Amino acid sequence: MPSLQVRELPENIYLQLCQEAEKQHRSIAQQAVAILARGLNQELDPKSRRGALLAKINSNPIKLNAVPAVDPAQLIREDRER
Repeated sequence: MPSLQVRELPENIYLQLCQEAEKQHRSIAQQAVAILARGLNQELDPKSRRGALLAKINSNPIKLNAVPAVDPAQLIREDRER
């Protein structure tokens, strides 16, 4: 996962970030990611992400019968006859 380092962060922003992190029971890094995501209109809610992923999966289902069924007994017979 990529990382980000912020230099010369104003102290008032850092203190506010710390306060918000404590209120949300998050680490400072987690709170910074949450604020960045919210500012970029990205959803961090796990239920929303799961729902979007399930919708994507359901929109393009895997065709399980794409490969013809093979009789295992037939494969064994062919192997023994070699």
